[in-house]
Amino acid sequence: MALHRPRPIGPADRIDLPTEEWPFLDQEVLEQARSHKVCMTCHWFQHQAGVNCIPLLTCQLHQGLIAHGEHLTSCCQGWTDDMARQAGRAPDVA
Repeated sequence: MALHRPRPIGPADRIDLPTEEWPFLDQEVLEQARSHKVCMTCHWFQHQAGVNCIPLLTCQLHQGLIAHGEHLTSCCQGWTDDMARQAGRAPDVA
């Protein structure tokens, strides 16, 4: 009897998924960092209120969720500085 495993979801398949259904990023993507180059300071990092107002920490580059706390201690090879800081100006505040 063959065991059926779900097909891995690639980034192209996640476009239609709500953010809450994105998979969590693991150690294959995230590495421990000991500098300011952590997920929270990355251009691709976003956060939003999820179900029951529980914050969702996301990486838009990898279309994945980041476990709470990992955004302060981890980064990936795709880390890029925030474009406003690269330009040397503060972001506009509405």
